Amino acid sequence: MAPVIVAQRLRKGACNSSRGARRLVGDVVKTARRLLGPSSRLLVRMESAYYGRGAVHAALAGGAAVSVTVRMDSWIRAAISSLAEESWTPIEHPHAVFDEDTGAWVSAAEVAEIGLTAFAAQRRADHVQGRLVVRRIPDLNAEAHRATGQDTLFDTWRFHAFFTTADPELLDTVAADKTHRGHAVIEQVHADLKGSALAHLPSGVFTANAAWLVLAVITFNLTRAVGVLTGTDLARATTATVRRKLIHVPARAASRRRRLILHLPHPWPWQTPWSHLFDRLADPPPAVS
Repeated sequence: MAPVIVAQRLRKGACNSSRGARRLVGDVVKTARRLLGPSSRLLVRMESAYYGRGAVHAALAGGAAVSVTVRMDSWIRAAISSLAEESWTPIEHPHAVFDEDTGAWVSAAEVAEIGLTAFAAQRRADHVQGRLVVRRIPDLNAEAHRATGQDTLFDTWRFHAFFTTADPELLDTVAADKTHRGHAVIEQVHADLKGSALAHLPSGVFTANAAWLVLAVITFNLTRAVGVLTGTDLARATTATVRRKLIHVPARAASRRRRLILHLPHPWPWQTPWSHLFDRLADPPPAVS
């Protein structure tokens, strides 16, 4: 399923990632609820920059659960250190995960969880009950030290933790960790947009650039929808690939007996997906009552 952008903001000047997050998350949840139905289950996945009362409470107010990466402060470190050794569950990533800090690929890890009250230092109305899910991976720098004869006194791990309010009956520790890792898909969307309309903003006027962002998002959604309607692997393609294979196509239009005929390239490897897309758009199936 191709990602769909349901909300966007252009922020003015130098600001941190959390600025305006409360309103943005609230709009996203409201729009998703309208698209998917009032009984749908929503999970808002966010990175650590959005771990704050505003964004989390906005998601909860809209009836969504949250899964947000937490910052490694003293409170979180203390919670991690309280985890018993037998509480860790080994997992295997279906695809190796690149560790930016060590520059290596990691395929093995362990996960555990503990109950946590988020924003416990704030007023009671801001407290949020949930779970702290922690994933730990071996510190490969420590392995390098052992190879040089500099053994450590105990096993060294690197920890990645996130806070979630997801129902444990629906997402247990392993499933919650796997689901949270999927939030990185937003980085692919950013790369897609920066490779097309957002490569350069057209104006020095903020309102003009904000309008350009809205148009870029509309174009992104429509182009990805085109890839999905082909019923092929183009459903997972970037917008640049969809444009190159289905939109930027040399063709010749001709009229015969008051009928418009479109002559497409021959032979053409994307004839079947394009024809399927044309049939879906020109003669869509009847609506299901």
